[in-house]
Amino acid sequence: MHLSRFPRVHLAHLPTPLEHMNRLSRELGTEIWIKRDDCTGMSTGGNKTRKLEFLMAEAIEQGADMVMTQGATQTNHGRQTAAYAAKLGLGCHILLEDRTGYQDGNYNTNGNVLLDHLHGATTEKFPGGHDMAGEMERAAEKKRAEGHKVYVIPGGGSNPTGALGYVNCAFELLNQVNSSGMKIDRLVHATGSSGTQAGLVTGMCAMNAQIPILGIGTRAPQPKQEQMVYDLACRTADKLGCAGVVKREDVIANTDYVGEGYGLPTDSGIEAIRMFAELEGILLDPCYSAKGAAGLIDLARKGAFKGERIVFLHTGGVAALAGYDFAFDNTDRWVHL
Repeated sequence: MHLSRFPRVHLAHLPTPLEHMNRLSRELGTEIWIKRDDCTGMSTGGNKTRKLEFLMAEAIEQGADMVMTQGATQTNHGRQTAAYAAKLGLGCHILLEDRTGYQDGNYNTNGNVLLDHLHGATTEKFPGGHDMAGEMERAAEKKRAEGHKVYVIPGGGSNPTGALGYVNCAFELLNQVNSSGMKIDRLVHATGSSGTQAGLVTGMCAMNAQIPILGIGTRAPQPKQEQMVYDLACRTADKLGCAGVVKREDVIANTDYVGEGYGLPTDSGIEAIRMFAELEGILLDPCYSAKGAAGLIDLARKGAFKGERIVFLHTGGVAALAGYDFAFDNTDRWVHL
């Protein structure tokens, strides 16, 4: 697959490490490895960095002087977009949707929001339930009327251009395991706006890797989540010139760990954050990667991966922890002398 046919800005720290999680594996009775896409660089890293290599290159190719995107208040995608824009000398405007109703000061001004502004991005806030794609087009037209050349990036960077980043990740992961002689049985990760899973599925199918990919949902019901991923995977395959390589049965999502909604922490997610932090020294975020890890942990406990070697793709998000401090009770950890 000749990805260098497509414009790309090489800023990500690649390849990301593939590491064995010894203590978590012993705890769960399942051999678990982790693909460290929290280490991609650009403002603490995360999965959007891979997508932005292709999206920002396309923006530059089209002569943009400003990029615009949207997401929830603590959007990891927005923070990484702002960092890329800063590095490339582009303006950045982010539309933030309140999907939680939280009035906590840290949630609304710390974490990713703080970093958005430190990178020079401007933001505006909308109540939950808005047509954010429509709001973004209206905001883009306003900026264009002011003389800007605006490149609009969908939420999560999830379109065929962005998904190329995870087609490339599939190639990278397969090269790592082939080079080491390691056989993996399943890839597990958090899935939301669908671009990460769509890219991985397309890449693995194009290589006939025969590695099942399980997306642990963070937002939508299972039928909707799977359909979003499948539709985007098909469009990504079309872009690559391998239409038809992805079959509907290649797209699998488990949405039992969403909880009350997107961006709302769950007890199982908080447990996953503590386990990864205390057993492996690895940080997750409550909104996204923790829910993926919660699914991994629960399914392993239930014996769903018996005899398998699992790779968990860490999608990043550590910056959001500072906005969710209220979700953690650490009073029992203080030692009074």
